[in-house]
Amino acid sequence: MDEHLGYEKHSVMGNNSGNSRNGYNRKTIKTELGESEISVPRDRNGEFTPQVIKKRQTRSNMIDIAQNI
Repeated sequence: MDEHLGYEKHSVMGNNSGNSRNGYNRKTIKTELGESEISVPRDRNGEFTPQVIKKRQTRSNMIDIAQNI
């Protein structure tokens, strides 16, 4: 999120920037190990695109791989 917005969390550079952090959305991801709930950050303009788990994605096997390493 820092890279997307161009400033770190709690930085004064975000004041009146036109876009800022706006909390998190909860998402349930289904994997081979079962279901997990994650928190995905969001911005006010809705322009942030998550990289690991994409928008509207509900299944992933990437988490299984990471847990097995």
